[in-house]
Amino acid sequence: MKSKVTSIILCSSKELRITFVFIIDDMDALQVITYTGVFVFAVTGVLKSRTKRFDIFGAVVLAFVTAYGGGTIRDLLIGVRPVNWVNDNLAIVIVLFSTIITFFFKLNTTLIKKLIFLVDAFGIGLFTVAGIQIALQAGISSGYSLVMGIITATFGGLLADVLCNKVPGLLKPGELYATACLIGGSLYLLMVKYHLQSETSMIIGILITASIRIYAIRKKLQLPRI
Repeated sequence: MKSKVTSIILCSSKELRITFVFIIDDMDALQVITYTGVFVFAVTGVLKSRTKRFDIFGAVVLAFVTAYGGGTIRDLLIGVRPVNWVNDNLAIVIVLFSTIITFFFKLNTTLIKKLIFLVDAFGIGLFTVAGIQIALQAGISSGYSLVMGIITATFGGLLADVLCNKVPGLLKPGELYATACLIGGSLYLLMVKYHLQSETSMIIGILITASIRIYAIRKKLQLPRI
């Protein structure tokens, strides 16, 4: 696999020129989906930190936990060493970039909550599909790959909610959080089984998961209570 060099010029003048150079492998569809999910969940983490009035350091920490918490737990469970973000410079760049751009958008609390919901809905779709595919590539069976997809999509948000001293959305009644991942992930596995085109299957799986999550909240659907 060939590599390409991307240069990001942060400051340029006759006296000073600071250039950060990142070596980025040519990405396949899974990598694109994974990094998109990282960005989306990092934004979610920053928005959550704003509702708690964290400082910039706290926002970066929460962004990183939200973006990489679920994937880290998945990798530890399936024996991937090192875990996905170790030695990945792009991982840090994405988290910092999402924090910076979100920092400059001054939104009211109501709008922030709506934005968190929409961004998070697509985030769980992205990470459900990515988590399943990574587990399958590691030789995990379809059933447990589905579990790994759900963990990837939901446990980062769970850890972030715990750090914010909130009841995790994963455990709240009426959220259909993991259920959306379960349905969308199952349909994605079905498409994989019947050898549908890879990128198409991924996109469909993402959209179905996000749509179920959005529809369930708007229609106030929920699972039976004990």
